[in-house]
Amino acid sequence: MNGLDETRKDSRRPSPRHGAPRLLLGLGLLALAACGSAPKRPQEPSNPPPRAEHGRAGVIGHAAQDVLFLAISLVGTPYRFGGNTPEGGFDCSGLIGYVFREAAALALPRTTRELKDMRGREVRRTDLASGDLVFFGARGRVNHAGIYVGEGRFVHAPSSGGTVRLDALDGHYWRDHYLGAKRIL
Repeated sequence: MNGLDETRKDSRRPSPRHGAPRLLLGLGLLALAACGSAPKRPQEPSNPPPRAEHGRAGVIGHAAQDVLFLAISLVGTPYRFGGNTPEGGFDCSGLIGYVFREAAALALPRTTRELKDMRGREVRRTDLASGDLVFFGARGRVNHAGIYVGEGRFVHAPSSGGTVRLDALDGHYWRDHYLGAKRIL
């Protein structure tokens, strides 16, 4: 085979950049599939579903699972200040509002400060579960939020020029600016 044929063959391979969101979604689906599934039962709003603690095996509720799947599927969507749709892009609170509205039928406040101040159970970092909101800021003031998806990672829309992405809470910046978490499911 000549060099021209090899070049053509390589040019038809998908770009690794386009495969990353699919890979992340696939890994998330595989991890949750390993947990098995039970028949759906109506859940009482006053009794939140059983939750998996950070780093421990457990069961997550259907709403949290739907939030997890949708959040991961949006990785790669462009950042846009004030954005709140996949077509128009997302900022951090717009991403959270969209995911919880579509996956859990919850209408949430629009800003990170309002999200932090809304009703919900404060959660210790060691007790985080999929679907919890995580908050970041400086000098005690919240300026960013994301959705915890398990295994020490969260989905968020970080900054202008970027895209929705999956990051580790242990990353230098996120660890140093972590303000807390809230469970609303």
